[in-house]
Amino acid sequence: MTARPRIVRTVKALRASIAALRGGKRTIALVPTMGALHDGHIALVRHAHERADRVAASIFVNPAQFGPQEDFGRYPRTWKADIKALAKEKTDLVFAPSVEDIYPEGFATRIVPEGPARAGLEDKFRPHFFSGVATVVAKLLIEAMPDIAIFGEKDYQQLLVIRRLALDLDLPVKIVGHPIVREKDGLACSSRNAYLSPSERETAPVLHRTLKECAAAIKKGERVMEALAHGRQRIEEAGFALDYLEARNAETLETARSLAEGPLRLLVAAKLGTTRLIDNLGVRQILRS
Repeated sequence: MTARPRIVRTVKALRASIAALRGGKRTIALVPTMGALHDGHIALVRHAHERADRVAASIFVNPAQFGPQEDFGRYPRTWKADIKALAKEKTDLVFAPSVEDIYPEGFATRIVPEGPARAGLEDKFRPHFFSGVATVVAKLLIEAMPDIAIFGEKDYQQLLVIRRLALDLDLPVKIVGHPIVREKDGLACSSRNAYLSPSERETAPVLHRTLKECAAAIKKGERVMEALAHGRQRIEEAGFALDYLEARNAETLETARSLAEGPLRLLVAAKLGTTRLIDNLGVRQILRS
């Protein structure tokens, strides 16, 4: 029988457990999650095992990163399945605090990031989002003090915001990005995929296919703006309500109009029915995708 990971719910218990796992010399990797674990999360845990001696995961649905009209209340919560999956991957520790543990009465401090958090992508459509993310991630990193923290590249802008956060706050942690894990048809793994109806699920891979088509066209010499225009048209014709399809410098998220301004990253966000999906692709990665 697979051993269940140690589960702690308070910061005091987390710090004591991390100290015991570290044992003075062992390295610790943290995988922050909001639960509803899928193959993408499991890939992060496996990569964490490759990078560190001990692995901790957090499960916390962070209300501070959800807007008033967003899906905090119905966000998938699959605790038993999550713990079973983490146990199977030999996760050493799970930090599962309550909202009151993270934001106790009187909590009055929040981080308002700039730089990659002001790129006109997710921040344009979810202006509250990165402050909520930065605040909770900073707390988790300070509370657990891992050597490494693993984040998926599906939330690419978020990854750059967190890297900047750790650098600017002098946090002694290496922020590691992991490539997007996809379903067989190319759809990026996401907890929100569970919201899709059967017909929407059939349509959803159009996002990834369009990214690949745009990247291929740009590599062949088509102007970036023209490739994006064709991509936007295809996405909307498939039935999505498009928020953005953009080409950005992969390191700064500044708008890029040619491969000469690269490395380029294509980023997309669109709603299919009531479900908002995001995806991205590095243009020079097209031959390996």
